[in-house]
Amino acid sequence: MLFEVWAPQARDQVSLELNGAGHPLERDAERAGWWTGVAAARDGDRYGFSLDGGPVLPDPRSRRQPDGPDGLSAVVDHDAFVWFNEPPRLRLRAAVLYELHVGTFTPDGTLDAAAERLGELAGLGITHVELMPLCPFPGTWGWGYDGVAPWAVHEPYGGPTALKRFVDTAHGLGMGVVLDVVHNHLGPSGNHLPAFGPYFTDTHHTPWGAAVNLDAPGSDEVRAYLLGSALAWLRDYRIDGLRLDAVHALADTRALTFLEELSEAVDELAGEQGRQHFLIAESDLADPRTTKPRTAGGLGLHAQWNDDFHHALHTALTGESQGYYADFARAPLAALAKTLTRVFFHDGTFSSFRGRSHGRPVDRTRTPAHRFLGYAQTHDQVGNRALGDRLSATLSPGLLACAATLVLTAPSVPMLFMGEEWGATTPWQYFTDHTDPELAEAVRQGRRREFAEHGWAEEDVPDPQDPATRNRSVLDRSERERPPHNRLLAWHRELIALRRTLPDLTDPDLAAVRVAYDEDARWLAFRRGVVRVAVNLGKEPTEIALGTNGRDRVLASWEPVEAPGRDGLLRLPAECAVILTDG
Repeated sequence: MLFEVWAPQARDQVSLELNGAGHPLERDAERAGWWTGVAAARDGDRYGFSLDGGPVLPDPRSRRQPDGPDGLSAVVDHDAFVWFNEPPRLRLRAAVLYELHVGTFTPDGTLDAAAERLGELAGLGITHVELMPLCPFPGTWGWGYDGVAPWAVHEPYGGPTALKRFVDTAHGLGMGVVLDVVHNHLGPSGNHLPAFGPYFTDTHHTPWGAAVNLDAPGSDEVRAYLLGSALAWLRDYRIDGLRLDAVHALADTRALTFLEELSEAVDELAGEQGRQHFLIAESDLADPRTTKPRTAGGLGLHAQWNDDFHHALHTALTGESQGYYADFARAPLAALAKTLTRVFFHDGTFSSFRGRSHGRPVDRTRTPAHRFLGYAQTHDQVGNRALGDRLSATLSPGLLACAATLVLTAPSVPMLFMGEEWGATTPWQYFTDHTDPELAEAVRQGRRREFAEHGWAEEDVPDPQDPATRNRSVLDRSERERPPHNRLLAWHRELIALRRTLPDLTDPDLAAVRVAYDEDARWLAFRRGVVRVAVNLGKEPTEIALGTNGRDRVLASWEPVEAPGRDGLLRLPAECAVILTDG
C-alpha cells in the first residue's frame, strides 16, 4: 500500500510508523515537500508519521481516527463496503431539506440510530437530509464545528462505515444526503496540521485565529488538501451535496478563488459519475455572485442559505428587535415581502447592525429561486440563543403553522431544523466536550460573558461542558403523538405534499411572485401561478381582498376557512394560514 504525506516542515526524515514498526519514507522527486513509501497494510491497521524523529502524529489525510484526533490513524479500505442502493436522481429545485445533528437526533447519538429513523423523514416528504459536521473532534459530544480531521468521521458517531450505512439507507428510501463541511478553520484542540506544513497563515485573521492558508506561500497544496477532502465525501461516501460553512470567512485574494476551484471540481465529478452533486454556501455577504455561474463571473456555487428571509420571518413572528433583527423589525411584513420577491432584504441598503450599507440586488429575471434556501429555524439561529430556545417556546401552534406555511410554499428551497416539524419543545443548546481543562473553562466563561453583555445572569446560561446541556437538547419523539404536536406534524406533511404536487410551488421564476400585506393588521398574502397563500399573524380575525374568478378552492388551511365569496374577501381566523387555488 502506498503511504504519502505532504510535510515540507520536515528537515531530514519522515518515518511511517505502522502497527508499531518504523518505515522510512523517501522524498518525492516530482513533488516538493512530499514523502512517500510502500508498506503492507490492511483495513484497520494503525499508523502515523514521525517528522525528524519527533512524536508520531496522525495522518493529515486520515480516513479514520479510532482513538480521537490525538490518536493514531487507521487504514480504511473504501472498496470493502458493499452498497445496496443507487443514489436517487434528485433536483435541488424540488428539494425539501432537513438539518440534522447526529448527536441529538436520537438518545444514542449515532449514525446507525439516526438511520433507523430515516423512514419517518421519508414519510414526511423530506428529499435531502443535511447532516451537521461529522469530522472528528475531542470528546464525544459537540456541534461539530471544532473538527480537526477533515477526511475522517467522528468515531463516537460510528466512524466511516456507519456513515456509509446511513447514506445507503437514505438512498434506499429515495432521499439524498448533504454534509456540512468546514473549510474556514479547524478546532482549537487536536489540530496537528501546523507540524506538517503551512496549512495556516498569519496574513489574515478570522474569529477563530489564524486563517486557513488559501493564498500565501504553500497554499497550492492546502487548497488541494481541502478540494480532495470535499471530493472524497462525494466519491467515497456517495454524499449528494455539501453545505459550506461561513464561506465569507474564507480569506482568499487569489484571482481564481478556492470556491471557484471547488465548484468546478464538483461539477466535473458529477459529470464523470452521471450524478447531480451540489454545493450550498452559508454566506453573510448577501451577494448573488456566490451562486452566479462561473461563466458569468460568479463563484458557481449551486445555492446559498438566505438569512435575510429567516430574520424577516422571525421578527414578524416574534416581534424581537435586538441585534441584527433591528433592521427587519421596523416593518417586518414589508421585510418579509421583500425577501419573498427580491431574496435579500439588504441589497445595497443601510444595515444598522453593521453600521454601513450591505448586500447587492439579485437579478430576478436571470436567477432561479432554487439558488436560495429559506427557513424559520436552523442550528445557528436556535443554538446561538442564550437558552437554545426554539420558536415553539414562545409561539402558539397557529403561528408555528403560519411559519411552516411560509417556508414550505415560498419560492426558495425550504429547509427544516430537526424536530421543527412537530413543534419540538426540547431546546437545542450550545454544548461541548473539550478534554483540555483550560480550553473547557475558557469556552464556559466566554459563553457566559457573551450573554452577560445582553443582560443574562451567568447562572442562567447553560454550561456547554455539562453533559446535561447535551442531554436536554436530544429530541423527545414521544411528543409526536400528542396534541398539538401531532397536528403540526400532519400540517407539515400536508404542505410538503402540496409542494410536491403543485408545479407552481417549485416554479423558479422570482419575478412572477406577487405579494400583498398589511403591517397593522398583520396579514400577508402572495401568489405563485394559480396558487395563493395567505397568513394572518394577528390575534384577531381579518379580511383580505383577494378578488375572485369564481373558481377559488381551498387546498389546505390550519383552521376552517372558506374560499372568497362574490365580494372577493378572504376571511381568515387569527393565527391561521391557508393555501388556495383559482385555477
